[in-house]
Amino acid sequence: MTHPYERLSPDLILDAVDSLGLPPDGHQLALNSYENRVFQIGIDDAPPMVAKFYRPDRWSNEAIIEEHAFSRALAANDIPVIAPWQTTDGETLFEHEGFRFALFPRRGGRAPEPGDLDQLAWIGRFIGRIHLAAQGGIFTHRPTLEPHSMGWEARDAVLQNPLLPAHEAAAYEAISAALLEEIEQAFADTDTETIRLHGDCHHGNVLWTDEGPHFVDLDDCRNGPAVQDLWMLLNGDRRERTVQLSAMLEGYELFCAFDPVQLALIEPLRGLRMIHYSAWLATRWDDPAFPAAFPWVGSAHYWTQHVQDLRQQLDVLHEPPLRLY
Repeated sequence: MTHPYERLSPDLILDAVDSLGLPPDGHQLALNSYENRVFQIGIDDAPPMVAKFYRPDRWSNEAIIEEHAFSRALAANDIPVIAPWQTTDGETLFEHEGFRFALFPRRGGRAPEPGDLDQLAWIGRFIGRIHLAAQGGIFTHRPTLEPHSMGWEARDAVLQNPLLPAHEAAAYEAISAALLEEIEQAFADTDTETIRLHGDCHHGNVLWTDEGPHFVDLDDCRNGPAVQDLWMLLNGDRRERTVQLSAMLEGYELFCAFDPVQLALIEPLRGLRMIHYSAWLATRWDDPAFPAAFPWVGSAHYWTQHVQDLRQQLDVLHEPPLRLY
């Protein structure tokens, strides 16, 4: 056994669900997830459920329960967030054979159409409602989005990882440090409110149906600036992103004010995500799912390209931030 998830057998998964008084009908389907393990489970005489088995040692129980409470509070305000199932005693986090897990109702859907302005305005309305509700407090057991943990610690993890080729180490060390110094300065120069966030609000975590969008996977929810939940939904060139952001904020500001000073954080946040994402891939390499799903990360070409991407992102940070119409 080289990784804890190797013990997560089909029988263990079904037994875990059955332990909550929800008898499985024997059908299970692995869903697309790498950080955790997520399965659709058929339930006797009831709609299927989604079982999420948390990666060991990533979050504390308190952090997971705080995420669940946030999701359930949003859902209680008629915001379309997929919140965890709870027992009659109000429990949402469970343990079976050493694995912590939660259950969620199954909700289908498709990713929004990139650049669709009507959909972005609709999504913006709901993000505005999420942020309005989120202003009632901050997370106490979950992290804050800032350059140290998301950037410098991630950089150190890459520098210590054998996947980084020796011939790229010096270049990576230099360009990542230069980029993070600029990102730190941007955060220092931008005085903005910190609120509770979805944290990972990209197209894969917004599912669209004929009734509109719903939001899934708050596993990365944290404190941070509101613009974090907006910028990942933008794509295309500068003009296209400006139009898209304007459409999203038109819906957003029906419910929640947006401080335009945060626009200066979009590219620093993108730079942080680039550094953090490669560190995530490298530090998860002992999980067999990662080499199978991301084989290119083991190649020298990936890291050469990553260094070039960081260098280009440093140039982008010197450009003026987006301006709304």
